[in-house]
Amino acid sequence: MKNKSFFYRFFGHLKTINTHKFLVMKTCFKCGMYKQGLLHDLSKYSFTEFWPSVKYFQGDRSPIGKEKEVNGGYSLAWLHHKGRNKHHWEYWVDRPASEISIYPFEMPVRYMLESVIDRICASKVYMKDKYDASSTLNFFINSKEYQVMNPKTVEQITYLLQYLKDNGEEKALAYYKSLYKKHKNDKTISFR
Repeated sequence: MKNKSFFYRFFGHLKTINTHKFLVMKTCFKCGMYKQGLLHDLSKYSFTEFWPSVKYFQGDRSPIGKEKEVNGGYSLAWLHHKGRNKHHWEYWVDRPASEISIYPFEMPVRYMLESVIDRICASKVYMKDKYDASSTLNFFINSKEYQVMNPKTVEQITYLLQYLKDNGEEKALAYYKSLYKKHKNDKTISFR
């Protein structure tokens, strides 16, 4: 972003995260997820996440990707973000006690639904008028090879995004709301 001023990047990033946060909050509220809607992505306003994102702001994609390119594969902002936000699958990857390798755990329903809503809203923010009900599913399918996600989580998120594609947003959100009410305290994501 050599040609863009600091103020352009600062206010552009602030507008992007505010727009995304508002969309996620509004959508979470439609699903009865009030606390998650209010608390969603608050860490993006922290110094650790906000300033690198301003530095790498481009407007048409997440600045995290650009930071990873510049740093040779990692982003300090992302490491901070994923460790504080349970709606990211990366939060649920850990090394079980007395094991050598990492393991992707299942996401609980409440966070998996927030993840789906987060993906929908991020697609809307970055794709703008190119977004449609299949956009989020297509992006998810095309990025699966880069994810170390629990297979059950992949199955459930794919199902929910396919449901959105097949039935439209209004019906999908009503379905997500019913799942949230029924499973919000469950520790796993099995709901079908």
